[in-house]
Amino acid sequence: MNVLVTGAYGRCGTAIIDHLHQNPNYDFTYLNRSDRPDDHRYGAFETYVADVSDYDAIRPAFDGKDAVIHLAAYPYTDGDWSDVFEPNVLGTYNVLEAARDAGIESFVFGSTNHVQGLYEAELAPELYEQDHPLVLDHTDPVRPDSLYGATKSFGEDIGRYYAEAMEWPRRFYALRICTVQSAAFDSPYGPAERRVENGEIARGGAAYQRSVNRTKATWHSRRDFAHLIDCCLQDSDVTYGIFNGVSDNDRRWFSIQNARERLGYQPQDNGETWDEPPATEQGDIES
Repeated sequence: MNVLVTGAYGRCGTAIIDHLHQNPNYDFTYLNRSDRPDDHRYGAFETYVADVSDYDAIRPAFDGKDAVIHLAAYPYTDGDWSDVFEPNVLGTYNVLEAARDAGIESFVFGSTNHVQGLYEAELAPELYEQDHPLVLDHTDPVRPDSLYGATKSFGEDIGRYYAEAMEWPRRFYALRICTVQSAAFDSPYGPAERRVENGEIARGGAAYQRSVNRTKATWHSRRDFAHLIDCCLQDSDVTYGIFNGVSDNDRRWFSIQNARERLGYQPQDNGETWDEPPATEQGDIES
């Protein structure tokens, strides 16, 4: 299967490279708005350099592909309209239109848990405890917590329009991705350790523990994320589906039942099995 990945060198894209690049079922093409130097961890991969906001620049990369994994986006909840419009709104339209024009079968869209982020904003930090009753699935109302979340909700909607009203793509998978970290910080302690490295918080303090509690709920390990991508690429039944991107964490408030039943998703990781960060997370930031 020939697969195009946009936004290939972000945290999610590199998880695909780390865990699926050698899979003989796939021949990946990586599209990114910038390349990486040869001595970089991901510098050995051929890159199609283009910005998703430029349709003419990205369109040739779609020829001959069977699937596209669209991850390119502005990924922060503090962005204003000027930050999110071109990469998240125009870019998603361009990628869908290129997929339609190229006759691509499957479209995997990197959505976000922030399309339902106001539930967390209202209920945190109690939401991060194991006994909290909230469980959200794909049938619960969308409640974006930011312009970023709203643009991802738009992506889910326009993806449904293409999958159900256009000839191509034939299948659309919206993955509401939770907390995927770089390889050096791939544990429930990753975000807290990053903040320690950046001098924002102290290890072991109240802010550190709150971050850990949250990530024990929202962590999506890199191998589980890549496995969910693999499940989407191997599927031939879904026309349109929304699936929560999260590991099998005891504290999670996002259901993974839909992904289990429709895609055969079988995550291996659970944030609750960790009680301290791995040694590589202390003083090892991936560039």
